[in-house]
Amino acid sequence: MEILIINGPNLNLLGKRQPSIYGDISFEEYIQEIQKDGITISVFQNNVEGEIINALHNAKVDGIILNAGGYTHTSVAIRDAVSAIETPVVEVHISNISARESFRHESLISPVAAGCIFGFGMMGYELALDYFKKLI
Repeated sequence: MEILIINGPNLNLLGKRQPSIYGDISFEEYIQEIQKDGITISVFQNNVEGEIINALHNAKVDGIILNAGGYTHTSVAIRDAVSAIETPVVEVHISNISARESFRHESLISPVAAGCIFGFGMMGYELALDYFKKLI
């Protein structure tokens, strides 16, 4: 099984950026911890909206875990890309977006995602992997 994790803007700073919200481990370290037998995980991170859309369009995998970062609340284009592809997409957020600033409460992606996981820290990615493992 092949899973692509797509991380959006500022998620390249995990482990350094606001550790009280996002934790103090880098994403690279975390991926090593959650690697599971029988699952190939590839990771794409970009701060540019169009590159995230291209990654969604070009993905040839069994499932996508998407943390669109701040684009979650603003990007109709990423929402349209998720709804345009056949590959199931699970939306993940490290923080509880409903408990943060009001502008973060609405996700444009949630209505077109297979499911949403937020507020469980980095463990959200592992929960999404477990979903795909059972689905596929």
